[in-house]
This record gives sequence, C-alpha cells and structure tokens, in this order.
Amino acid sequence: MIRTITIQESPVIGAFATCTEDVALVPLGTLENTRDDIGQLLQVNVVETLINGSTIVGSLCRGNSNAILVPRGSTVRGQDKIGVPICELPGKLNAVGNVVMVNDTAALVHPELSDRAVEAIEKALKVDVRRGTIGGVKTVGMAGIATNKGLLVNPRATSLELEVLEELFGLPVAIGTTNFGTQMVASGLIANSKGYVAGSQTTGHELGRIEDALGFI
Repeated sequence: MIRTITIQESPVIGAFATCTEDVALVPLGTLENTRDDIGQLLQVNVVETLINGSTIVGSLCRGNSNAILVPRGSTVRGQDKIGVPICELPGKLNAVGNVVMVNDTAALVHPELSDRAVEAIEKALKVDVRRGTIGGVKTVGMAGIATNKGLLVNPRATSLELEVLEELFGLPVAIGTTNFGTQMVASGLIANSKGYVAGSQTTGHELGRIEDALGFI
C-alpha cells in the first residue's frame, strides 16, 4: 500500500489531519480512498470533522489516547464520534496542533504557553509537560512528531534539545525531513505506534528515516 498521500490536494497533510492510537481526524470532504488508506495504515477509526468550520484540523487540534485539545471556545463537528473527551486549551496560542507535540506519556509545548495552559494539557492528556523548542523553533507541534515508540524531529535540533526530548519522552529521538526536505517534519507526517502516512512529496530516503525513527523496521 502506498504510504504517501495528499489531503485537500496538498502534501502538507499534518496541517489538515492528526491522529492518536485510536482515531484519525481529517477534514470534512477528504476523499474516501484517502480515508481508507489512513484507517488501514494507522489501524484507527477515521473521523471527518471541521474545527470552527476550518479544514486545517491538524493545525488546530492535538491529542493522545486520553483526550483531544482544541482552541478555547471551539466548535468541533462530529465530536460524538471521536471517542475521547474534547478539552479546550486556555490562552491566546490557538493553533493547538502547532504548539503541542505529544504522545501518551509526555508533551513538549511552545515556550510561551501560560502556566494555566500547561496545567490544562497535563490534566487533559495525563502527561508530563515541558516547554521547549526544536531547532530553535517554537511551533514544536510541526517541528517534530512523537509516537509511543519514537520521535522524529527537525534536523536543526541541537544536542541539548535532543537530550531534553530523550529524557522527557524516554524514547529514541532521530532527525529527519518530509516532503522533499521540509524541516517542519510533522507538516508532512501523521503517525502512531502502529503506522504512518507521509505527504506525497516525501522521498524514499525520507520514508526510510521515518520508519527507522518510529520503529517500523
């Protein structure tokens, strides 16, 4: 099965979709064969949704097996099908998917998130939370991806940042790109511990790095 796809005719699939161990959220109108591929490759239920009427679902929410975080005051279409609580993130940084990188045990978040927001993430997702950057980038939710088996992050990540991630998540951390050299790795990748899909411009070499980093080899 082909592991590279487009969503909304774009290879930047991480802006449009996100997943946990159990569910993938994709924008309303995603093609049926794309939904089928995502469901099979990630072994998840695929739910079509809009957040505040927008298709950039992957930029606007992020979650794990315990909950999905959305911006304060959000409307989430079809939320009864998602299967976990929907929790609002307090504060001004509302592109939740861009500012939170999380798996089922830990989260790295944008360095300017408030204490209230950090507490909300800890409580909703039941994880250890630390503020930080990846390659100096504050939008850590797009600069890296974490599953329960491994992490793949921006190739500009410093040795100190990599140490922080290894200690926080307790997992191996690798560097790589998606979509033919894009350093915002998660903009071109959706993954859990069971599988992954990458943006359509991701090269064979990049797919190899992804499989190695996330434990599929």
